[in-house]
Amino acid sequence: MSEPKAPTPAPGDTYKGWLFKWTNYIKGYQRRWFVLSNGLLSYYRTQSEMGHTCRGTINLATANIAVEDSCNFVISNGGTQTYHLKASSEVERQRWITALELAKAKAFRMQAESDDSGDDSTSPSASQGAGSRNSEVQSTLRTLGSKVEDLSTCNDLIAKHGSALQRSLSELEGIRLGGETSEKIRQVTERATLFRITSNAMINACRDFLALAQAHSKRWQKALQAEREQRVRLEETLEQLAKQHNHLERAFRGATVLPASQSNPAIDSKGSVPGKGDVSDEDEENEFFDACEDVQEFITVPADPKYHRSGSNVSGISSELGMDDGTTSLDEQSLASNPESPQSQEVVPVRKRRTRIPDKPNYSLNLWSIMKNCIGKELSKIPMPVNFNEPLSMLQRLSEDLEYYELLDRGAKCQSSLEQMCYVAAFTVSSYSTTVHRTGKPFNPLLGETFELDRVQESGYRSLCEQVSHHPPAAAHHAISERGWTLRQEIALASKFRGKYLSIMPLGSIHCVFEKSNNHYTWKKVTTTVHNIIVGKLWIDQSGEIDVVNHKTGDRCHLKFAPYSYFSRDVARKVTGVVTDKDGKAHYVLSGTWDEKMECSRVMESSRGGENGADGRQKTVYQTLKAKELWRKTPLPEGAEDMYYFSTLALTLNEPEEGVAPTDSRRRPDQRLMEQGRWEEANAEKQRLEEKQRTVRRERDREANRSTNPAEEGGHQDNYKPMWFERQIDPMTGDPTHIYRGGYWEAKEQGNWDSCPDIF
Repeated sequence: MSEPKAPTPAPGDTYKGWLFKWTNYIKGYQRRWFVLSNGLLSYYRTQSEMGHTCRGTINLATANIAVEDSCNFVISNGGTQTYHLKASSEVERQRWITALELAKAKAFRMQAESDDSGDDSTSPSASQGAGSRNSEVQSTLRTLGSKVEDLSTCNDLIAKHGSALQRSLSELEGIRLGGETSEKIRQVTERATLFRITSNAMINACRDFLALAQAHSKRWQKALQAEREQRVRLEETLEQLAKQHNHLERAFRGATVLPASQSNPAIDSKGSVPGKGDVSDEDEENEFFDACEDVQEFITVPADPKYHRSGSNVSGISSELGMDDGTTSLDEQSLASNPESPQSQEVVPVRKRRTRIPDKPNYSLNLWSIMKNCIGKELSKIPMPVNFNEPLSMLQRLSEDLEYYELLDRGAKCQSSLEQMCYVAAFTVSSYSTTVHRTGKPFNPLLGETFELDRVQESGYRSLCEQVSHHPPAAAHHAISERGWTLRQEIALASKFRGKYLSIMPLGSIHCVFEKSNNHYTWKKVTTTVHNIIVGKLWIDQSGEIDVVNHKTGDRCHLKFAPYSYFSRDVARKVTGVVTDKDGKAHYVLSGTWDEKMECSRVMESSRGGENGADGRQKTVYQTLKAKELWRKTPLPEGAEDMYYFSTLALTLNEPEEGVAPTDSRRRPDQRLMEQGRWEEANAEKQRLEEKQRTVRRERDREANRSTNPAEEGGHQDNYKPMWFERQIDPMTGDPTHIYRGGYWEAKEQGNWDSCPDIF
C-alpha cells in the first residue's frame, strides 16, 4: 500500500538510524530505516526509498512511548498505529528514546499553539473586553511555555553533564597517583563547572516561572470566577427559554389539532387540556427512529396524531398496541380464563433444576499449533481437544433455541396472523442471544446420539434431537407444546476456517406450525462468525438476512442482521425488519439487537423517501405508532463468566436425569468428564469414542458393499437409518429432510430402550 511521503528533514531537527520493526508472526523483526523529523517518525525499507516511498508515518504529538526491556520499545497513537521496535543495543535505544521524547514535547507545543491561534481566529465578534483578556491570557501562556521549554532544555543538559561528571569521578577513583592525576582532576573541575552553570540557569528559569505564576494567579482566579458566573446565567436563561418553547408548542398543538366544533367543555380558558386529554400526552406515545446508514432500507417516523384518536377508549388502546381492528390486546387474552391453562389443572410439584456447574479450569493451550494446518478445511474434520469446547453437545445447543418459548406461546394466542408473525420473528432473533459470549465449541454429536428436553411440567413443551448424519453432520429437532405450536428443523453445519476468523453457515429450514390457525412459518438461520481465532480476544457476530414466510396467508417478514463494523456509527448487533402481507403492504416495523431485545411498531402510512440507500435506491419512509417491546434477554446467572457464560437453561441441559435414552448426550462420558474439570481424561475418552465411531462406520460400509449388486453402477449410499426420524420430502420446501416418526416418548414411558444402539 502506498503511504504518503515523509516530510523534508529540517537542518538540526532530524534523527536517523536503523531499527528493527516487528512485522508479523512469520517474519518477526525486520531491519528498517527510521527518520525522525518535525515531530513525525517515518520508516523505509532502505535509505534509498527516502525520496519516493514511505512505508509508514506516526505523529508523535499524540503518541505514547513505552519501554519494554533493555532494547525494545513501543510507539502507539491510541490503537490505529502501533510500532514495536528494537534497537541494536541499550545505548542506541536510549538515544532514540531521548530524541523521541524531545520531538514529542516540541510537537505537542506546536500543536497547542496552533490550536490556540485557531481559537483566537474563530471569535471575531466577541466583545472588546473579552478579546483583550483572551489576548493577555494567550500572551502569558506563550511566555510560560517558553520558560517551560527552557526548563526542559536545562534538564536535558543537567542529565548529560551529570552523567559525564559521574564517569570522570569513577575514573578518578580507579587510577593511581601519578602523572595522570592532574589531568583527570582538571577534567572533573571543568565538568563540575559546566554542571554548576547549567544548574544556576535552571534555578533562574524556575524563579522566573514562579514569579510569573504568582503575578498572574489572582488575575486568573478572577477571570475564571467571572466565566463560571456567566455560564450559570446562560444555563438559567436557556432553561427558561426551553420551558417557554415547550409551553408555546403545547398551546400551538392544542389550537391546531382540535377543531372548534369538537371543543371540549373541560378545556379551560387558556386552551390547555387537563389530565390525560392533553394532546401532548398523546404525542409522547410517538417514537422517532433514526435512519441507519447502509443497514436499513427504510426510515420510520412518528405517525400523524390522528391515528391515536378514536371514538372509544377501547379502540384507542387497541390502536396504540398495534393490534388489528376487531381484536383484543394480548395482555387481555393472557388474563382471560383458559380451560387448558395450568391454573385450572391440579398443581404438580415442579422439579428443582441445578443453578451451577463446576467452574471452568484455567488450562493453557497453543491454538496456533493446532489450527495452522487446518486453514480451509471443514471444522467437523479437524481433531480438536476439549480445551476449546464447552460441556454441551451441538444437540443441546440446538435445543437452546427454545430458551424464549414464551414468544411462541403468545403467538399461539394471537387472532391476527400479522401480529403472530411479529412474535415468530422475535423468536427467530432470540435464539441468537445465547451466543454473544459463548466462544466455546460444542461437542460434535456421535451418529445416533440423542437429546431430550422435557419441560412439560414447567413450560408445557418437550423436544427431541437426534444426530441423523455424520458426514456432513446434520441434526434433526422436533418440539411440541401443549400451548398449541410445533417446531421442527434439520440443521447441517458448513464451516470454514479462514485464519483470522471462523465462518459457520447453518443449512436447512426451520418450521413452526400453530395448531389453532394452522399457520405454517418457515425460515433459515444466518451466518455465525467467530473473530480473532489466532490473536486477540474471541468475539462472535451474526450477519445475513432471514425471510420468515407464512405459507398459509402469504405474509412475510424480512429481517436483516447488520454485520459489525469498526466504522459504523450504528448500534452493534442491530436487527431490523418489516412485516408485510401477501400484497407487499407493510404492517409492522421491527427493530432491536439480537443480544438484548426486539420491538415492533404498527405502520400507519408508508411513502418513498428522498434519501437514497447504499445502492442508490430510495428508502421507504414508514409512519409508525410507538414501539412495543416483544422480547428482552434474561440476564445471565451470577458467576456465568466462570461457567462458560451459560444461561439459566443451559446450566440444566447436561444435568444427569433418570429415564433418558442410553444415547442421550447426558450419558456421554467425555462431555461429563470435561464438565467436572478432568480435561486430560476427557481428551482420552473423546479419542476412544471417535475411534469407536470410525470402526462402526467401516463395518457398516462393508455390510453395504456385500449387499450391493455388482452389476449396478454408481456404488452405494450409506444405509444408516435414524432411530426416531425418517427421511422424507418436505412438502413446503421440496427438499429432503428428516421428520419425527414418533415412538420416543412412548418408549421412555415404558422404559424400553432395547433397540437403541451402543454408541458410548
